[in-house]
Amino acid sequence: MYSKVKSSTLHGLEAVEVTVESDVAFGLPSLNIVGLPDTAIRESKERVRTAIANSGFSFPDKRVTVNLSPADVRKVGTHFDLPIAVCILESSARKESRANSFAFLGELALDGKLNPVKGIMPMLTGLRDCGAAGIIIPAENSTEASLIDGVDIYPAETLRDVIEFIRDEKPLERVIFDPSAFINDHSASHDFADVAGQESAKRALQAAAAGMHNVLMIGAPGAGKTMLARRLPSVMPPMTYEERLEVTKIQSVYGDMPDGQALASERPFRAPDHTVSPAALIGGGRPIKAGEVTLAHLGILFLDELPEFSRAAIESLRKPMEDEQCAVSRVSGKIVFPSKFLTVCAMNPCPCGYFTGSKCRCTDYEIIKYRGKISGPIMDRIDIQKEVKPVNYFELEQEQESYTMTSREIREKVKKAREIQQIRYQNEPGINCNAQMSTALLQKYCVLDEKSRQLLKETSEKYGYSARVIHKLLRLARTSADLAEVENIRLEDVKRILNYRDLDRSNNKMLVVN
Repeated sequence: MYSKVKSSTLHGLEAVEVTVESDVAFGLPSLNIVGLPDTAIRESKERVRTAIANSGFSFPDKRVTVNLSPADVRKVGTHFDLPIAVCILESSARKESRANSFAFLGELALDGKLNPVKGIMPMLTGLRDCGAAGIIIPAENSTEASLIDGVDIYPAETLRDVIEFIRDEKPLERVIFDPSAFINDHSASHDFADVAGQESAKRALQAAAAGMHNVLMIGAPGAGKTMLARRLPSVMPPMTYEERLEVTKIQSVYGDMPDGQALASERPFRAPDHTVSPAALIGGGRPIKAGEVTLAHLGILFLDELPEFSRAAIESLRKPMEDEQCAVSRVSGKIVFPSKFLTVCAMNPCPCGYFTGSKCRCTDYEIIKYRGKISGPIMDRIDIQKEVKPVNYFELEQEQESYTMTSREIREKVKKAREIQQIRYQNEPGINCNAQMSTALLQKYCVLDEKSRQLLKETSEKYGYSARVIHKLLRLARTSADLAEVENIRLEDVKRILNYRDLDRSNNKMLVVN
């Protein structure tokens, strides 16, 4: 007897429809699964056999062949347990059912219970787009499934519930589409008010959040670089519903969703260790999986102690930072992952960290070699290079009543600046913030008066800025004007953003000394 049902597999972050076929024929009792299954699917034989028996059904005492079509696409995941079990039972059953009308996703426990699976959201979306009339999933995935519209989704607790449903013996309640229940304002756990002093650094990070400008903070150990970086998510503009779905899709595939949460409520903040490999940072492996740059999509990628990362890992960031996507090519194929993120880096000014201070024992050669670990092309892609100076604890203790900017205040300014940008670029596809402006848009929206242009020209000649750096400075000046809610870029905006290039001045001093 022959039967088939629908299921799905993931190719990167995209779903591919899979037809699960089974044939029960006379021969020695066996279960063979073909069609490029991965190890998890090959090991499903005993799970499926035992789950069927413990659910009160009989596993056919014949030769069973299961095919996963298309046969040239590698199938990955334990969610094939349910469609394989259903297909086998349909092949050996004499009762009519509606199995052909549904798609199935779910991992089986040995007692027949359906366990939740990763990546349910993109697979449900893919099956819906392929025309599936109904999809049966584990009950524990139902909260996430309620974000998918346009298809009937039925959660089930056990394999028996599924079989009785498709045979019209027992009903299953359909998941109700209700995205409004998950859209809540994010309340950040970290606040910039916790950071004493560092007002200049806070303003630089405010500009970074408003225009999605990459940041490098340079300072001695204990100056507050990491503390500032970890509070940056608290001032980022709130995500739209579409952005939340994008982030949720990625977190669903890689199991990063917080328990009990169906829709991502805050922008990702990824802080990989400096020992991370290029493949873990960009993506790779077999099968190909997304890296940290994709897990940080629409959020923040924080690289602490940047010079301690391997040269290969740092250089691998060039394309994702520039193109907002990451193409991973291997012998098995090529997958393009999204990687639109804000890069935030931190580093010491020298190997010991106490540059120019009484504690510093580094030679000029050691300092130049240390800073030389960050190549010119990477530095060109970092808009803001801000020095974070150590604060005097005892002075701050005496000034406890002094005003400091809170995350709420900064976020309101960032939100207003981002709204200005969204109105400005509403007719520009693919552009929604200043950092994404093309050269043509720079000429349209970043016009400088003569004094501002002359100042930028003199600074460029002094530090040898490339055209890319000048373009980034113009985008940054546009953001400064947006934060001030003015239409044209002013001289004070240009002065302000040039003060965000502290590393240029520091490097220039070292070259003069040598």
